[in-house]
Amino acid sequence: MDWAALILGLVTAQRLGELVLARRNTRRLLANGAHEVGAAHYPLIVALHAAWLLGLWYLTVYPAPADQHIEPLWLAAFILLQLGRLWVIASLGERWTTRIIVLPGAPLVLRGPYRFVSHPNYWVVAGEMLVLPLVFGLPGYGFVFSALNAAVMWIRIRAEAAALRPQ
Repeated sequence: MDWAALILGLVTAQRLGELVLARRNTRRLLANGAHEVGAAHYPLIVALHAAWLLGLWYLTVYPAPADQHIEPLWLAAFILLQLGRLWVIASLGERWTTRIIVLPGAPLVLRGPYRFVSHPNYWVVAGEMLVLPLVFGLPGYGFVFSALNAAVMWIRIRAEAAALRPQ
């Protein structure tokens, strides 16, 4: 069995499913009077995530390196990050989306991981960008995409903080 293809197939399916959920939640929020903030940088986020995942497919599956192996401790760390991702999504419920959508008058979510840290989803994503490449023994790849993600998150978190600041 090609473990890299299985792992990346599951991650890809998860991400596509999340996009469907995010699109549904975004439509519902907008229909209820919400508005989007920071739309200009959203394509950059999509491009970064797509490049990260496609690059992993290319480096680990097509063509598969002869000496490819999976690092079980890093895989366990990645699985823990997925549990964190699910906790974030469950905590936000119908307000979870991949865009910055502001629903006027709605209180900030302060349950789940939001009780402990600001922007827990961004922390999870930062971990994923580094850890999944480490599962495949690609530390340089993980560090490069982590740095790129940090630059994009600097833009996004500033936009989100401004949008959520009490008026």
